[in-house]
Amino acid sequence: MVFEKIAALIAEHVGCEAATITAETTFESLGIDSLDTAEMVIELEEQLGIEIELKEKMDTIGQLAKFIEAQIEAQKG
Repeated sequence: MVFEKIAALIAEHVGCEAATITAETTFESLGIDSLDTAEMVIELEEQLGIEIELKEKMDTIGQLAKFIEAQIEAQKG
């Protein structure tokens, strides 16, 4: 679920098909910089109803999805 939301958001942001985004897709390959990432994280926070605090750079979409899934679990208690 989280990966699909991220892929859809990125696809909308960069103008590609969400189906072309895989867990191994890098932000760099999509032309996404740190400012773009910050904006998308804010939007994801709103969509998922959680607070996401990125403490390290994520290189791939899969890394971000796993990180956010862990954040969701941690915030559930």
